[in-house]
Amino acid sequence: MPELPEVETVKRGIIPLLEGRRFFRVIQRRDKLRIPLPDNFSERLTGRRVERITRRAKYLLVHLDDHEILICHLGMSGKMTLVAAKDRLTPDIFAKHDHIILETDHHDLIIFNDPRRFGLMTLCRADELDQHPLFRHMGPEPLGNEFHAEYLLQKMEKRRSPIKTALLDQRVVVGLGNIYVCEALFLAGISPEKKALDLGPSEMEKLVPIIRDVLLRAIEAGGSTIKDYAHLGGELGYFQQELKVYGREGKACPNTTCEGEIDRIIQSNRSTFYCPSCQD
Repeated sequence: MPELPEVETVKRGIIPLLEGRRFFRVIQRRDKLRIPLPDNFSERLTGRRVERITRRAKYLLVHLDDHEILICHLGMSGKMTLVAAKDRLTPDIFAKHDHIILETDHHDLIIFNDPRRFGLMTLCRADELDQHPLFRHMGPEPLGNEFHAEYLLQKMEKRRSPIKTALLDQRVVVGLGNIYVCEALFLAGISPEKKALDLGPSEMEKLVPIIRDVLLRAIEAGGSTIKDYAHLGGELGYFQQELKVYGREGKACPNTTCEGEIDRIIQSNRSTFYCPSCQD
């Protein structure tokens, strides 16, 4: 599943194509993705002007001129692809899993493709977004000012679950996925099996800026190409080349002073990669 850096990369790619543009045509080829599409979905979007595009957790938010927001989630295998007006075929030919096609008033296309249909698109009034079922229980953004060591220490003080599991809880902090939590815990020297309540202030002071740094470096690199993810234009993300532990089971620990190797365990039905020798 695309994580925060991948969704942020898609957002930044879409902004110059959509902000200030109108939806000239919206082609809806299914009635349902993960959830049903809203009634009159295509009609409600057609002619609307895009005011701005933001991100909340792993969701793209397209703010429209009628005070509604188009909410998009890529799911497990969803992606958005750009077809510039000059590159369009006549007639347009769409793939089997191209479910939603957004055509701008400049006649560029943004195509939402999702083979497994775990993604979603829906509409919400802007003044109701915070109370929408998808968002009302979310924690702070990891790159925002509300996420800091004192906050994280407070949220973890009664949690007996492993720190790895706790960091993936979107009620604690949003957008952190498996890849980047593994990487951050390794760089902080914290075992993913350590109980969240056992982490002290000094460990939180170390962990929070590392989480921020890992995410920012991943965004700069365009995300990680893991399984289905690619950029808006189809090019690959490159942060996977910097991964220290994720997907490196059995390989030597990248810490030059460590003679251990990367191990893989299962936590909450997800693979966790870490070095038992230097993460305690």
